[in-house]
Amino acid sequence: MTETDDLRGQTAVITGAAQGLGKAIAKAYACAGMKLALLDIRGDLLAQVCDELAGLGAETLALPCDLSQAEPTQAAIDAALQRFAAPRVLVHNAALLITRSMQQITFAQWQHEINIILQAAFILSKACWQPMIDAGAGSIVYLSSGSGYRGFVEEVAYNPGKHGIEGLTKCLALEGAAFNIAVNAATPGAPINTPMSDSNYTEEQKQHWVDPALLAPAFVFLARQAGSGLTGHRVAARADGSWDALDLLES
Repeated sequence: MTETDDLRGQTAVITGAAQGLGKAIAKAYACAGMKLALLDIRGDLLAQVCDELAGLGAETLALPCDLSQAEPTQAAIDAALQRFAAPRVLVHNAALLITRSMQQITFAQWQHEINIILQAAFILSKACWQPMIDAGAGSIVYLSSGSGYRGFVEEVAYNPGKHGIEGLTKCLALEGAAFNIAVNAATPGAPINTPMSDSNYTEEQKQHWVDPALLAPAFVFLARQAGSGLTGHRVAARADGSWDALDLLES
């Protein structure tokens, strides 16, 4: 099995799925006929999303989970794998950005943000890796951003976390090629209207932000990829439904 045009009946695991971009991706996958295992710390909102997607005919599994903690993260992905077949796609979208200076931030705060971004990425990918190998193909998508390749003041945890995500993308894209597993980093190619953005965007940026649903087609494209397709790239999702792709392994 290589790239596929038909996602019907296949499984997607999505973190940060209760709102914002994660919810938009989940809805796009539901419309493509996928089964959905959805992780988020907001169990109340997650239940509402599952009800909404069930109305579209999707089979869903809500997995409330604190992704900053290793054991609950492992338990959630184990439950997803027990319920559904090997994921066709894993989308690690969840993150936390709280701007603090080096003088302000504590180790516990730093670790909390890093764990949600990077530790969870490892645990989830490790759990899905062998099932994807056994299935003959798979796609892993990590959410990056400009913070994955640039530096920003007071992003003392988020910035290195996203840099780590891009490093993990490069490493696993190389390793996954032998097993037909695609590994890519995705970035919003436009300011998007999400709760995290609302807390961190300037008023000027908010004048130009867009509905995250407009970026979802790029994630449907990425779900269809395997190691023989697009892998090792940073894919920027655009508001017009298109995307740009930069080869991280050559840049």
